[in-house]
Amino acid sequence: MEKYLYVALFAPIVGSLFSLLFTAKKKNVITALVTSALLLLSFVSSLTLMFAVHDGLSLHVKMMGWISAGNLSLPFGFIVDNVSVVMMVTVTLVSSVVNIYSMGYMMHDKGYNRFFTYISAFVFSMLILVMSDNFVGLFIGWEGVGLCSYLLIGFWYEKESASWAGNEAFIMNRVADLGMLMGLFLIYWQFGTFSYEEVFAHVGSVNVGIVTTIGLLLFVGAMGKSAQFPFHTWLADAMEGPTPVSALIHAATMVTAGVYLVIRASDLFMLIPEVGHIIATLGAFVAVFAASMALVNRDLKRIIAYSTLSQLGYMFVAAGLGAYWIALFHLMTHAFFKSLLFLGAGNVMHAMDDELDIKKMGGLFNAMPYTAILMAVGSVALCGVYPFAGFFSKDMILATAFNGGNFYIWFALFIGAGMTAFYSFRLVMLVFFGDKVYKKFGFHPHETYPFVLWALLPLGILATIAGFFEHPFEEFVTKVLDKYEFSMSHSTEVGLIFLTSAFVILVIVATIYKYSRGGFSKQLETMPLYLLLKNQYYIPKLYEVAIFKPYYALSKFAWKQIDVRIIDFSVDLIARVLYKSGQQSRKMQSGNLSDMLRWMIVGTVVLLALAIFYRPMV
Repeated sequence: MEKYLYVALFAPIVGSLFSLLFTAKKKNVITALVTSALLLLSFVSSLTLMFAVHDGLSLHVKMMGWISAGNLSLPFGFIVDNVSVVMMVTVTLVSSVVNIYSMGYMMHDKGYNRFFTYISAFVFSMLILVMSDNFVGLFIGWEGVGLCSYLLIGFWYEKESASWAGNEAFIMNRVADLGMLMGLFLIYWQFGTFSYEEVFAHVGSVNVGIVTTIGLLLFVGAMGKSAQFPFHTWLADAMEGPTPVSALIHAATMVTAGVYLVIRASDLFMLIPEVGHIIATLGAFVAVFAASMALVNRDLKRIIAYSTLSQLGYMFVAAGLGAYWIALFHLMTHAFFKSLLFLGAGNVMHAMDDELDIKKMGGLFNAMPYTAILMAVGSVALCGVYPFAGFFSKDMILATAFNGGNFYIWFALFIGAGMTAFYSFRLVMLVFFGDKVYKKFGFHPHETYPFVLWALLPLGILATIAGFFEHPFEEFVTKVLDKYEFSMSHSTEVGLIFLTSAFVILVIVATIYKYSRGGFSKQLETMPLYLLLKNQYYIPKLYEVAIFKPYYALSKFAWKQIDVRIIDFSVDLIARVLYKSGQQSRKMQSGNLSDMLRWMIVGTVVLLALAIFYRPMV
């Protein structure tokens, strides 16, 4: 089975290198076909490995020596177990769909070939991240997806906002990654190795304070990659990239890497429940915080982006409370319905000439019935309505919070579920139903290419049925992860599920009713709370005033006062002195015999003076 591991891992990078050959040339559909085929090959190999792992296989490959320095000997190793293989299948499935979808979405883009180079390189980096058997390998993949996300978010680099968003995502993640890097240094200092197996085998014998520090530092890195507060602003701004990028990076893969890190290091985090409680509390805060901003936003992609941020909060709640398999389950189901929503949004954008303001749409159902149905399926799954996928995974997270006696976390998630139902169906109603507002702006919407719709169908099916695999999934992944035991009675659990479901359905019905009658009054948009949410709690403005502008002023001062006046002046002064001395010394080489004799006499006198007056110390 080892060959399937290599095929799954290296097929995407082969596709990326192939596409790279054509980046400077005109659009070539062959690049899209080849990269799509290789990603599908990676998916099939990953699926084959999943079935093998289900039958008892645990594959640990030491491909070759990698780092050997002092006492450190680190091979280039990969592991395929019950956790990593779930991520492999999820990543390769969604990326295959995105790649096929992009063949239509990027059809008229001049960077067509370059786009597929970046996508495949991103998938390869993500597979390195999830398949590595050590923290350094994970970090290499971690930085690889960071680089590829920078290239993909800023793909349309001629546009200033896209370039700025790419820089923001890259820099903000580098700040958080410093914390993670410090955690890795501390791991090596304490354990003398980066291997998961060796670190987790000895972590129980290490001082709790050191383990706590390691856990906090690793979580700082996870906060940046998964856009948790206060590193959250880059995720919404990253919507400047092409929509397939949003579906791949910000729904299914990169932003879930932080959650995967906590799950992968569960043996460490289980020993420090206080840190887990911090993770869960922050996750609950972000779940409500992000959802509240989606309530009033008018940007189609940003609404879905805030939803991603909110759902990441749910995942961190489960992971923080020790329900690691539930966090992984929600990660997987979320990948299906959220990528479906993003790609559906891409269809709407194409139909509306890249317009993103949902208040300029309305009544698109007649023009785009298939996209409307797919996005409705994604929205219902996101809200957690039975029998769709989100119902099973999200309700399990709420039950986990209630079971542990963390009632304030449960209540925050409960309110977040209601908010999710409102903004999801606000989007559906304003985009696909009601008055055909788009006619006022001269738009002529149309359905996308048939093959694009067929590519979305697997995501629609999985968003509908994936939840029914809850028990087989639990049995599969808890062979590596610890089971989470519910202490509350079955009747209490059923009551909680009924309460949450009734609340969500009530909000959905109320939202549909309200927006079928024209929605809310425009006076609402002048209220202080509305403006607070619209402006993202003024946090981006705070960052600009407190960080960006002072840093810019400091950089400008350093440039003009230190770099130009001191460093440049010193270097230029040395150059001028050398140049002037060279000009003066040039007279010694005039070639005139009389001048040469005079310099010989001067030299002789100097040598005699040194011989007479200089006495070396004995």
